Amino acid sequence: METAQPVESWAEFGRRLRAWRRRAGLTQSQLGLRVGYHHSLISRLEAGLREPPAGLVGRLDSVLGTGGELAAVVAAPVGAPYRPDRPPANPRLFAPVPGGGESPVGQDVLDPLLWPSELPAEGLACPLHGTVGCTVPDQAGTPYLLDLLTAPGGGCDGLPGSEPEVLHALTAVLACLIRGALHRGASDGVSTVERLLRALVRWAGAVNSSGRLPYGQLRLAAQYAQVAGRLRMQRGQSSIGMAWFGHGLGWADAVHDVPARATLLSDVCTLVRLDRDAGSALAYAEAIGAVDPGRRWVVTLSHLYRARGHALGHDPAECRRHIALARRSFARLGHQDLLEAPWLSGAEGEMRVESAIGGALRDLAAATGDRVTARRAVHATARSCAQLPPLMRETRLLLTLRLADSWACAGDPGAAVALATPVLDQAVSSRELMINAELRGLHGRLLARWGDMPEVREYRERLPAAGI
Repeated sequence: METAQPVESWAEFGRRLRAWRRRAGLTQSQLGLRVGYHHSLISRLEAGLREPPAGLVGRLDSVLGTGGELAAVVAAPVGAPYRPDRPPANPRLFAPVPGGGESPVGQDVLDPLLWPSELPAEGLACPLHGTVGCTVPDQAGTPYLLDLLTAPGGGCDGLPGSEPEVLHALTAVLACLIRGALHRGASDGVSTVERLLRALVRWAGAVNSSGRLPYGQLRLAAQYAQVAGRLRMQRGQSSIGMAWFGHGLGWADAVHDVPARATLLSDVCTLVRLDRDAGSALAYAEAIGAVDPGRRWVVTLSHLYRARGHALGHDPAECRRHIALARRSFARLGHQDLLEAPWLSGAEGEMRVESAIGGALRDLAAATGDRVTARRAVHATARSCAQLPPLMRETRLLLTLRLADSWACAGDPGAAVALATPVLDQAVSSRELMINAELRGLHGRLLARWGDMPEVREYRERLPAAGI
């Protein structure tokens, strides 16, 4: 609907939109495709001829990486001058972040084979410009940059390159850390992430003290915090992981970063579920959906986590209902959804959705003793395994244990032992919280129901006495 306000009230919005679109190197048609509107609307908006539809401004800010600039123009009173700098954030966001020793950045992080050529990479968008495709600085100059940034009192002053170039480089480093630490099991991943994160927070505090909101630094800090939390979960350190997720949520909220808030809440929900707290798991799952009900990928995540929460709470009807809603929402994901959540696209997306569904059905079968539900868990988990990328070794181990446990819930201990035995040594030596939880569940079910069977006795003898 056309606005009743004077045309002049949208002129500044149109000028800023055009400037950001050109800065991103997009045509009006390309931008229209990314936000789900016809290019003729983009043209009218840039000309100041109409008010933007509800919900579109946020998508434009996200796609163009404006730091909320377009929303600020819309929120300003008619006729008021636009101030390009948002007010500084709460200084408490930049308090020194506690941590361990300052070990040097691992050289595997700087491996040219892991270095991306542009962003997004490993699901990480540019903290300033979103998903438009920013070029990453050359890897060769990164060691010097990191040494300067992580030195005592380090900040942006004296760093080589512009502020966007430094943020691009730090995002590329994080992509390398994900490839190295999460996929290849690099031993120093967590110390490197946390050292760079503390330096990033110091830099953000310096920018904030100058009277400017450190938008890019805070968005990137939220991404670093999420990786730090997940790496701590790999080490079995749930309390430290939860602390990093809490920091990340604070930074994401300060800059209204919807994708970061939704994914960080999903990580918190996982930790709460591992504590077997069904009520809290459901509360966090609902909070995911409340982040932005207009984003289908956020809604998909919320339904998947609600299904697992209801399974933990022994509610078959609600568990199955949210599984159906998750599948329906996942099937309707659009281009914009997959720009913001590329890990839900293609085979990887199917793997993640079916893994969550298999986990929910297995939990429900374990709670109710329903072997039909357990067979459905087997099928969903097997579908997930079939789509698993080869580098995700820890995920393959987790899904193998889940598949074995689903067979145990279905009343077939022989199939469960046959699947679990080849990976048992690896599973017992893992500190990963989710792998430990899967192994405990499988172990308890096998010994409680079939402890006298020869193959189960052999399985039990392979476990250390002080282990599971």
